[in-house]
Amino acid sequence: MTTFPFPILQPGVGEIPGDHYLRSTPETVMWGRLPCVTDTAVLAVASGETVTIDTVSHEGILDDHGTDPVAYFGSHGIPREAVLDDAVEVASALTRNPDTDGPHVVTGPIRVTDAEPGDLLKITVVSLEPRVPYGVISNRHGKGALIGELPRGAHNVSVFTPVEARSEGLVGVLPVTEGGEGRIEFPLAPFLGIMGVAVADDERPHSVPPGPHGGNIDIKLLTEGSVLYLPVQVPGALAYVGDPHFAQGDGEVALTALEASLRATLRFEVIPREVALAEFGELAGPLVRTDEYLVPTGMDIDLNVAMRNAVRAAVSLIEARWGLDEHLAYAYLSAATDFDISQVVDVVCGVHARIREADFAKVDRG
Repeated sequence: MTTFPFPILQPGVGEIPGDHYLRSTPETVMWGRLPCVTDTAVLAVASGETVTIDTVSHEGILDDHGTDPVAYFGSHGIPREAVLDDAVEVASALTRNPDTDGPHVVTGPIRVTDAEPGDLLKITVVSLEPRVPYGVISNRHGKGALIGELPRGAHNVSVFTPVEARSEGLVGVLPVTEGGEGRIEFPLAPFLGIMGVAVADDERPHSVPPGPHGGNIDIKLLTEGSVLYLPVQVPGALAYVGDPHFAQGDGEVALTALEASLRATLRFEVIPREVALAEFGELAGPLVRTDEYLVPTGMDIDLNVAMRNAVRAAVSLIEARWGLDEHLAYAYLSAATDFDISQVVDVVCGVHARIREADFAKVDRG
């Protein structure tokens, strides 16, 4: 009998702490596309309520994995009872066009009462629980940071990665050589790669490139306790999540991180426009908040432009929130703020700035 470091969280099994519970089923997910203004919500919640969402990773159900998670994970020693039923259901009931659609399974949309364009949707990450003790890291389809160079001699490379328990927490385990014993260990830090709101267009966006709507932003700071602010584009916001990660390095250079399904409990709150403007100024895109940092973002196909956009967003945020003169905000950023590459593999590159709020503790915001 196979033993695992924690119970398998099949749909409906285990603790479900949210005010609402949303499963990933063929009726509640999109595969490869994101919601738009014409989509109908699969759940409606009031501002301030929490939702527990069983997300499903795309790894193990894509075409190069045979669109059969039982067979794919079984080939790596995972018994049928440890393969998620909802992953099996999505893979068997839905189809996607690999030439025109993205890979991600996206759950939603969720209508948030009273959210209107111009407001901010505040999404607080209450908890993130691994649903299975394994994941996959992939370099496929000629994509990644080293296009045309890696992978060598193969179109797709997927690395099955077991998860084990250590005294300090859960770790992902990799071998030194293919098929060898697991000797490399790295800590898990789960987050959702996709968190977004619907676009004000009648065409569903591709799931890969991020944008002002959020989507596939892949910012690893969005762990438990963090907050994501998104400019609302359509009535009700029509929020969604997906692309669950167990761990990721900034850059996500091989194309994917350690991808695996999570049970996510999130709180959705509406921040009225006037309050949002007073707090942050005019936000053109996603803003992350952690216990230590405010994290504005910049995005573009060109990484250099994404960097400049992140600097502009950071200057504007500091001006609006703390009243610094523009040149002083620019100087502060140069002396005290790290600009990190979120990812370089999702068509649109991402850069985010980590602004320490404690540095402004003596500033009177009025």
